[in-house]
Amino acid sequence: MSKENPTPRGLIFTELVRIMKQLRRPGGCPWDREQTMESLRKYIIEEAYELVEAISDGTIADIVEESGDLLLQPVFISEIAQEAGLFTIDDVINSINEKLIRRHPHVFGDISVKDSEGVLKNWEKIKRSEKLQNRGKKAFSSVLSGVPEQIPALLKSFRIQEKAANVGFDWPKTDTLSILEKIEEEIRELRDEIHKKDFEKCEEEMGDLIFALVNLSRHLDVDPEIALHKASSKFVRRFTEIEKIIENEQKTWDDYTLDELDEMWNIVKSK
Repeated sequence: MSKENPTPRGLIFTELVRIMKQLRRPGGCPWDREQTMESLRKYIIEEAYELVEAISDGTIADIVEESGDLLLQPVFISEIAQEAGLFTIDDVINSINEKLIRRHPHVFGDISVKDSEGVLKNWEKIKRSEKLQNRGKKAFSSVLSGVPEQIPALLKSFRIQEKAANVGFDWPKTDTLSILEKIEEEIRELRDEIHKKDFEKCEEEMGDLIFALVNLSRHLDVDPEIALHKASSKFVRRFTEIEKIIENEQKTWDDYTLDELDEMWNIVKSK
């Protein structure tokens, strides 16, 4: 893959927009012509996850390909919007350009920040100020607004906690002991509801426990989504090895006791 492209970047992007326009025109692609902003929602999510997977497990070529697939989505949506007279891809690009400059006064202005934590706090402060200006001074705007409802629950809880921390509602960065005590408290409360067989309360307490674990992850600078993904992948690898052992012995799962399966698990784990 070449490191430099002789074609100017603007022309490359213009070509992408032109291709999208042609696909949407009469005589273009029937599938592309049928799409709406609403129908594209699932593809946006899917393409984002495929890029995340490529970054985690793929090659450079995979990352390039999936980045292109994700880039196509705002171009696609902008073409649909332009057809309806709503906005264009130029509006989208101008909007993000202005936002990046506006929310990075430590780069493009005269504001000073010490570190990335200061950057995030200043970003949230500017964001809240923008919302007040857009809605009017009397309108209420929560610090926690802006976190999409439909994102994965682990990521949602992480972003909510992050936003609360940016205004100082958080344990000190080095105080993981207090968070561990909170986790132990949530485990005790969950255990009490299990003993009571109150399964509706069990769901609530389980949520509180997971929320506290996400908080610990954040303080340890561990992405809970990635950590859980790795744990799931590890389980799949070990479970698959046990399946192979059972198949090689020409038996079924029912031929083993739980203790025997647990012993196999430990053998696989030790490897």
